[in-house]
Amino acid sequence: MDLRQLRGFVAVAGAGTVTEAAHALGLAPASVSEQVRRLERSLGVTLFERTSRGMRLTEPGATLLARAPALLDHAEEVRRAVTGGRRRVQLGALEMVAAARLPAVIRRLAERRPDLDVDVRALPRRDLLAGVADGRLDAALLLDTGHRVGGLGFDPPDGLDFLDVGEVRLSLVAAPGGDTEPLLVSPRGCTIRLAADRLPGADLVPRRELTSIATAREWARQGLGSALLPDFAVDADLTAGTLVPLGPPAAGAGPPFTLALRLVWLRGREPALREVLYAMAS
Repeated sequence: MDLRQLRGFVAVAGAGTVTEAAHALGLAPASVSEQVRRLERSLGVTLFERTSRGMRLTEPGATLLARAPALLDHAEEVRRAVTGGRRRVQLGALEMVAAARLPAVIRRLAERRPDLDVDVRALPRRDLLAGVADGRLDAALLLDTGHRVGGLGFDPPDGLDFLDVGEVRLSLVAAPGGDTEPLLVSPRGCTIRLAADRLPGADLVPRRELTSIATAREWARQGLGSALLPDFAVDADLTAGTLVPLGPPAAGAGPPFTLALRLVWLRGREPALREVLYAMAS
């Protein structure tokens, strides 16, 4: 199998469309389509069902996807052994996680594997998941809950595996003596917004949508409403007393509650990512 064809296949499987895969690879869509067709011809199987909504893996395609990342990782390992190149790890994270939680991980990696070069990209969740699925990122850190990727309420690509490496505590807060309504929320689809949507009775109180978690915190500090905020964004204010914890918006079990700090990667890449997984889990 041609490695370029295999990379094209993995990118299409992760992105779900030839156009998005081509964008990720920096190639023309026609080139990526031809790579996939040649790979199918060489294997004698159909790897994708072409549908109006994109490319859907067939059973042989799913079988190949489970093994392709390891093949590509092995080829890269051979290339580095021959050329003497350094191992480069591409890590992605939600911006707020990259700022608050990644520095400790990077320090551990540097101490344990000084031969690794680590690049960090702060991206929205959708881009993180797409980057892991199509191979642009080796792994990504995001916030989630439940026993599968996407338990918080978003749709992940197929073929992802995960490890929970920590917890992030969420608290509903407001300024002392300030207004507790409206509920100040980040834009729809944001991780903390998804968590706020799960608050008992949250749909019964008025809301004001703001541009970011940082803006919601500042508005709450100025007494303009309440906000659900992660520990690394709010602990200093709780200690100083500029924000105080509240009960839930309505009856029922309420905050604080926790989200998992979740490391996700493409299934089959565990051998190549062992150092990263170990450092993040420690």
